[in-house]
Amino acid sequence: MATTVSRRLGILTLAVFLASCGGEDRKQPAAAGGMPPPLEVDVVTVAVGRATITKDLPGRMQATRTAQVRARVDGVIEKRMFVEGTDVKEGATLFRIDPRSYQAALDTAKADLAVARVTLDRYRPLLEIKAVSRQEVDLADARVKQAEAAMTRASLDLENTLVPAPVSGRIGRALVSEGALAGRNEATHLATIEQIDPIYANFTQPGADLTRMRQALKAGKLKEAERGQVELLLDDGSVYSQAGKLLFSDLAVDPATGSVSMRALFPNPKHELLPGTFVRVRFPEAVAEQVIRIPQRAVQAGPQGQFVMVVDPESKLVQRPVSTSGMSGGDFIIADGLKGGEQVVVNGLQKARPGATVKSVPWSPVAVPAGPPPAGSKKPG
Repeated sequence: MATTVSRRLGILTLAVFLASCGGEDRKQPAAAGGMPPPLEVDVVTVAVGRATITKDLPGRMQATRTAQVRARVDGVIEKRMFVEGTDVKEGATLFRIDPRSYQAALDTAKADLAVARVTLDRYRPLLEIKAVSRQEVDLADARVKQAEAAMTRASLDLENTLVPAPVSGRIGRALVSEGALAGRNEATHLATIEQIDPIYANFTQPGADLTRMRQALKAGKLKEAERGQVELLLDDGSVYSQAGKLLFSDLAVDPATGSVSMRALFPNPKHELLPGTFVRVRFPEAVAEQVIRIPQRAVQAGPQGQFVMVVDPESKLVQRPVSTSGMSGGDFIIADGLKGGEQVVVNGLQKARPGATVKSVPWSPVAVPAGPPPAGSKKPG
């Protein structure tokens, strides 16, 4: 009996030992896999090259033509004949003013003209037999001409009861409603038509910046850029799909603001750009050779100034102080801090810290901003 109990205790002890060994074996892979993989970061390889220096300047959109629709005759507005906010063609009828009094005036003018012509036709044969004088015939002829002028004026007034569109474009809201009294003397403002395809962008450039840039060009530090085309930045930071054309730049600096007024013309076939909208115009200033530029999002600011995160040969993050000297589209031009060949982090810095081991992945942005491609990237950035 004692032997049987001893045997059972031995078997139980062996089972417990084997179970504990198996548990350790199961825990070992989990412990080995507990180290997280290196964090992936998107990088661009810095290179020295040519860049167009740009300036983002505040501006405002303006219609190329603005026409006010006004009443040319007195009367009550009978009907509005357009849909507010739609495109209208030049000459299309927009409002109808009560025409009855003008129709009556035209009928009276026609009758007066008929009487004057009958009188003149009666006097002409009487002049030959000297039954009337030359003076009476001349007066009758003058009355005919007066009647013709009166009929023309009455006909024009009747025509003006149908208010036409002075230009083609997009019409805004009606400023009067049916039943309102329109006046000729005060030229009642009925609506406004604006032509917004193409559309103007008015913007200003600081006079000091213009002077500094001209001095740099004169010294040969920079080359003059092609200023024929400009870009438009919308409220959300995106670049408008179509480039604009610079129309003019004032020759004088405004003494009140110290700036130079400029204007560009942008295509607007879908009417995405509306008059009065505040925008930013990306204006090319000059071309610089042998410079470094990196995406704007790669440059950060701290208490000690601007810096970037660089991946060193050991795949570790290193903070590198830099200084910038301007913009090239959506990129910063680096004046100091980078020499070329460095791998600068663009995305993935939220969780990474200096000294952390990372895995570098070439940056491939989904959204492609305007401007030349940043150094080392696969797509424009």
